[in-house]
Order: sequence, then structure tokens, then C-alpha cells
Amino acid sequence: MSPHGPRPLDVSADDLRYLLAVARAGRMVSAAALLGVDHTTVKRRIDRLEAVLGARLLDRGADGWELTTIGRDVAERAGSLEQVVEQVVAAASGGSDSVRGTVRVVAPDGFGTVFVAPALARVQARHSGIVVELVTSTRPLSLRGSGHDIAVTVGSAAASRLPSEALAPYSLRLYASPEYLAARAPIRSIADLENHNLVFYVDALLTVHELDLAPVLSGMTVGFGSTNVFAQLEATRRGAGVGLLHAFMGERDPGLVPVLPRDVDFRLQFSMSVRRDSLAVESVAVVRDAIRDEVRQRAHELVPR
Repeated sequence: MSPHGPRPLDVSADDLRYLLAVARAGRMVSAAALLGVDHTTVKRRIDRLEAVLGARLLDRGADGWELTTIGRDVAERAGSLEQVVEQVVAAASGGSDSVRGTVRVVAPDGFGTVFVAPALARVQARHSGIVVELVTSTRPLSLRGSGHDIAVTVGSAAASRLPSEALAPYSLRLYASPEYLAARAPIRSIADLENHNLVFYVDALLTVHELDLAPVLSGMTVGFGSTNVFAQLEATRRGAGVGLLHAFMGERDPGLVPVLPRDVDFRLQFSMSVRRDSLAVESVAVVRDAIRDEVRQRAHELVPR
């Protein structure tokens, strides 16, 4: 390296792509799979980039490799490099659609399936050069080794240190099957809920504090708990208890009946975050806009009347 610091010609654009792959995948092996090389090649490229820049870009963390402060700054500035490469590939192949790239979205399982999946399908239909990946998870967003470009999470956008925005409010309401309700005393008030089991998340595994709602439901205890909202939906449909479900799922299910809809209506918030090094990538912007459009067009499902 020059005694006056690295020169632009000393820095390999290809090595920067390797850094971006590790930043998004969180692991050398996963980044190698994305790049079509072995993990030793990835490590060698990162070592060379760190030597040229004279700075440590990655540290080993509990869940994989984490960008250092300098590494995050380098990755953020290098993000637009991928877009240029994809445009060059499109131009060389004669393709009319210059928007290319792989975009990974992390979202809660219910919202991811019902809202994000249709948005991603529409993106892929319009931009054949964009590969979309959807990972469903209800865990809080990790800033390190998360391997995503866009994340939809439950809670206020202010809670994230990533570039975030409030995406949409949504309702959680009570539902039960007609057979379940017919076999029991009528539920006319919140006090009547005490005699019923709640279908909801597993208390001990609930990592999103905004979803800790069971204690306020007149002493109801979780009789059927699951980390998956579709399992909750099916259990409620099968008569396992009264389910506290996403209204955008409960209202559309003909096998469920609303319970105390005027008394129980929890309002939570979906937020959307974008990795800093993905902000300048055009394919990421296309996917982000598609998710916004899907939510805007179907806002009445998230908070039904």
C-alpha cells in the first residue's frame, strides 16, 4: 500500500463485491455459495481488500461475520457498484430491462405471505432480471449478519438504527370457530374471556415485546401456542380456543367468527428497514416500492372496519 494511503487503482472492484456478499449473507460459506466460489476464496479476497485499504472490515461475531464501523461505511459506498455491474451485463446481453440483481426480504410469516409475496411476484413478472427471496421471521431485526436487503418488522421504525420507515398499522382481533362458540356460554364481554383458552404465540419464545398482549385479555392463558401464525389460524379454526389473530387473516377466513370486535382491537405497526449498503441499489428500490404499493392498495385489509 502507498505510504500516503490506498490509491483507487489499488482497490479491486471484484474484491468489493466479495465484501458486499459477506455483508449480506453474514457468513463466508453463504457468501461463497452466492458467488459460486469456495469460502477460502472469499476469505482471501477480503484479506486482500483489508490489506490494500489498511483497515479491518470484518469481525467474527456470535452469528457469523460482522462489518466493522469502517466496513459498514465501505459497504455502503460500494453498494452502487453492483448496480453498475448488472447494467453492464444487461447491456452486453442486449436485454431491454437494465434492472437486475438479487433482493432478499425478511418479513413476519403472516404479512410476508399475504402481502410481501404478491408484491415480489409482481416485481419478478415485470423485471425478469431481478431475483427475489423471501425469508419469514418474527424475531427482532438484527443489525449484524442478518443477510437481508429489506426487512419488515413489528414495532416502531424509531426502534431501528437502520434507515427505516413506518409501513402500515394493522389490527389483531379475537376469532373463534362457529362450532367452538356454539358449544360454550356466549361471550358478551371481556370478563367472559376468562373461561376460554387463548390461541396465540408461545409465551416463553415471544421475542417481540409489542406482541405480549395475553396479560391484558382478562386473565386468559395460552392453551395453544405457536411461533407460526398459520398454525394459530388453523388451531383456531379447529376449535382449540379463541385466537388473537391478524385481522387481515381472520376476516378473510369463512371458518372464523369475530369475537368482541368492538372491545378487542389491538393496533400495532409494521415498519420497513433497508440495509445502508443496499440503499443505492436499483433492484432494492424497485422491491421496496412494490411493497409500499401493495400495502397502500390493501390498507383496508390490515385495519378492517
